[in-house]
Amino acid sequence: MTAHVLAAEAATPPAVAPSLAALAGRAGTAAPTRVSLAYVEPRFKLYLRFGEPARTLQLDRWRRCAVFLPGAMFCRIRWQANDYGTVRWQLMVMQAGTALDALQRIPGVLPGARLLLHAECEPAVRAVLERIDAIEALSIATIDVSPAYWRTLGNRLSARLPLPEYTVERHAAWLAGRALP
Repeated sequence: MTAHVLAAEAATPPAVAPSLAALAGRAGTAAPTRVSLAYVEPRFKLYLRFGEPARTLQLDRWRRCAVFLPGAMFCRIRWQANDYGTVRWQLMVMQAGTALDALQRIPGVLPGARLLLHAECEPAVRAVLERIDAIEALSIATIDVSPAYWRTLGNRLSARLPLPEYTVERHAAWLAGRALP
């Protein structure tokens, strides 16, 4: 190897994930959203069903913290049990806030998020999980699904109406609408 090649290799820094301070310091954006996750084997699970965190921090053996950039979509599931079985099922589809968003305060989500869908109790959570599986079966990334679909799904759940399907045509319309100036 020549001296020029060795000098060029020494001058290029190794690829490193950006620090949280650098992610938060972008002009015109809100602070990253931190989502608490936990897992205690027979009793409690607080985990992500979908979402792509910018970083995940392992706090200890049972707890983690996922960090999302503004505008990112994610789904968090909470499951609790006692000696007699399941006592709580909860599913929330959320979007990390941007600098201009009004955020809802949600336990374990700092500073908050836009709540798009909230399902409580086993039948409602299972119905939403079936919709998520159907979306993934269409080879559509769940983080790219229209926020309006999640809101509609949540409204239909609370009104006990039939749940709408997410189709390839609906997804194409959403992507086309996003591309408009």
